[in-house]
Amino acid sequence: MTAITDYWQQFKLQEQLQSDNYEAWSFGYYPQTIDELAQLVLQGQKTATTSGFTLYEHDGDALPLVGDYNIILDSQNQPVCITQTLVVEKVPFQQVTAEHAYLEGEGDRSLDYWRRVHWDFFQKEYQTAGLEFTPESLCVCELFKCVYQ
Repeated sequence: MTAITDYWQQFKLQEQLQSDNYEAWSFGYYPQTIDELAQLVLQGQKTATTSGFTLYEHDGDALPLVGDYNIILDSQNQPVCITQTLVVEKVPFQQVTAEHAYLEGEGDRSLDYWRRVHWDFFQKEYQTAGLEFTPESLCVCELFKCVYQ
């Protein structure tokens, strides 16, 4: 078994779950950012995330659903914690709220900071996919809780 599978099995046993339905992924691109964001989840500061709606269809991925489990990985692809999705909303980029930005837990937690770093992030993501990202582009805003570490 891999470290990810072992981690999930420990959680399943503790919670007496039957399902093996989970996703394993990390926040961001760069090792330092990946590790910093994972630590924010562990500290309880990061309880939200945002992704590009159009990218799900482009990549053939299912949208997140309330109740989903996610194994958050560090920059070495090792499990850090498991989160469970509480809320999923589709919102245009320009309408993401200050509350959501705060719950993302990054930087100074302001909406201005959130918009700046996420604009750059989504521009790169969409450009890589051959898509255009605009202020009207839909974002998938998720709230989650850390359920295992």
